[in-house]
Amino acid sequence: MAVNLISAAQQLLTPEVIAKIASFLGMDQSAVQKAALATIPAILAGLSDLVGTPAGANQLSKLLSQQQSSNPIDLLHSSGAPGLAQMGSSMLSGLLGGRTMDTMGQAIGNFAGMGDAGGKSLLAVVGPLVLGMLGRQQHEAGVDANGLASLLRSQKDQFMAAIPRGLGDQLSASGLIDQTRSGMATAAAAGSRIAGASGATAASQAAIAAGRTQWPYWLVALVILGGFLFYALQRPTEQTVAQSTTATRPSTATVGMAPADLTVDGVNLANQVNSSLGTLKAQLPTITDEASAQAAMPKINDAISQLDGITARAAKLSPEARRTLAKLIVAAAPAINEMCDKVSATPAGTIAKPVIDNLRAKLDELAKV
Repeated sequence: MAVNLISAAQQLLTPEVIAKIASFLGMDQSAVQKAALATIPAILAGLSDLVGTPAGANQLSKLLSQQQSSNPIDLLHSSGAPGLAQMGSSMLSGLLGGRTMDTMGQAIGNFAGMGDAGGKSLLAVVGPLVLGMLGRQQHEAGVDANGLASLLRSQKDQFMAAIPRGLGDQLSASGLIDQTRSGMATAAAAGSRIAGASGATAASQAAIAAGRTQWPYWLVALVILGGFLFYALQRPTEQTVAQSTTATRPSTATVGMAPADLTVDGVNLANQVNSSLGTLKAQLPTITDEASAQAAMPKINDAISQLDGITARAAKLSPEARRTLAKLIVAAAPAINEMCDKVSATPAGTIAKPVIDNLRAKLDELAKV
């Protein structure tokens, strides 16, 4: 039976290891342990995406082979957490890219309340421990790059489920795990919602356990459920209630799956942020010269106008909701700023400068709401 990679990595976080990391970060040990345990599945989820291509799988396998002679725990004892962090920063940057590592570190820092620098440092220390565990598993199982990739991909749903919601929201808002809460996880969630709505949770679980061999029962259940829905839609009073409920429920496509209290005047501000950032991410990379800048500017200005509307409505949010909204912006800002820097470096930089400066100002303003 394949080893549980999350458990194998978490076993490395002994009290002694946590104490060394906490001393390095200058934080309470219990807070560091909680953050480190959350960081492990986040790293594994990122690696499971990396090995989705043969090049990524080979890259990871090659790095692990090169590191087999060194034990991260030994390095922690000999050089301390700073030495391990230096090693981890180099390894993760090479695998995931510097920007991805920075964004993930910021998300961890926001989740754990240790700031960007603390989050990046924790990620850099925990990363080698996870990679060392993977290298040991690959060596003991005697598998090649494809075998390691298969092991990681087979446990991806477990990685996603183990990421605490607070951290998952941060990573989703930054785009690092966008679209990964799909497949089996989404199907399970949808099945749970249908079961709750129909009052037949036990029956739904039994149908799931029965598997494909009992698919006709699913068909019957769906037909019955469809009948109930049709009947409900014919009742005006219940339809009004349903519409009211739907208006306050956040869309599953929102950035970071923001809570319902981000809805103001019937507008889900998280959805608005998601739409604006999506437009910016689609348009900014297209700017390479004056012509492409002129073509992209109208849509970028529309996104900025949408951000203005978000800022105005954000004043009606509760303090907690405003902080949640600000975190969404803070998590996404590094990627947008990097795109803006690239635009500024192109021949169109002079033309785009007023719009870019305006955009940065709007993002800064929203990050402080």
